[in-house]
Amino acid sequence: MSALLETRSLKAGYLGREVVQAVNLKVQPGEVVCLLGPNGAGKTTTLLTIAGELDPVDGLVMFSNVPTFTPMYQRVRDGGIGLVTEDRLVFTKMSTRDNLRIGGGSVEKALELFPELEPRLSVRGGMLSGGEQQMLALARALSRDPKLLLADEMSLGLAPMIVDRLLGAVRRAADEHGTGALIVEQHAHKALRYSDRMYLMARGQILLELSAEEALSRLDEIEEAYLRGTSETEEDHIERLRRKNKRKAWRRQRVRERELHRLSGKTISTRKEEDDEYYFEAERQRREWAQRVRR
Repeated sequence: MSALLETRSLKAGYLGREVVQAVNLKVQPGEVVCLLGPNGAGKTTTLLTIAGELDPVDGLVMFSNVPTFTPMYQRVRDGGIGLVTEDRLVFTKMSTRDNLRIGGGSVEKALELFPELEPRLSVRGGMLSGGEQQMLALARALSRDPKLLLADEMSLGLAPMIVDRLLGAVRRAADEHGTGALIVEQHAHKALRYSDRMYLMARGQILLELSAEEALSRLDEIEEAYLRGTSETEEDHIERLRRKNKRKAWRRQRVRERELHRLSGKTISTRKEEDDEYYFEAERQRREWAQRVRR
């Protein structure tokens, strides 16, 4: 039987720089596969490339043994893919009922999955709690009876009881409807309880493939070796590229300043190229301070 989802030597990244390197994974119909790894390992990048949000740098994404190159909206609309992101994708000014309808699924099926949403059908999406919003996003995806579900950090910031409800709904869809699921989760222990297999990713590569049962028995070892701390992240790559582009812009600025000094005799700036790191560090500290203030 051909795999529902398969990636072959998949490479992907941002702004021309590879973050994910030669990833090979499979998801069979009715199988829940968990993708684990430290923060920044490339899990979200892999999921977004499979969903069609990012174009592969190299390699193939295959559905039912057929390579696909369509954009994300076509994969979701016509390709039988359900997508749930950590951002929840809820239309905040629309009612819960309309949020379910706009996904093209069945409101009745959604309420079968999450009866908690029934008394909230007339409430705007933005007025729902975080857990209710994530239930809404997952119910909307599953009520369309997708062949494949892609879920990224569904449990982010939610209570353990809500996490169990969400993962239980994914397991039920796999068992009862044959839906294949690839889930990225931060709660490794909970995710493995509802999964069949797991892939472990670090630094953009798949390092381990184990059954969920074996992974649970080795979870302490896996967490100690791989899941603690942070891998080199997508943000690291983007920050490195941002600095490179900034340096280019500053070099062009220096050329203009020197030319202006030659023509007018006026000195605009005395900053030298070796001063760049000082300004980068000052900017980084300013951003961190601003983030702490917002919290």
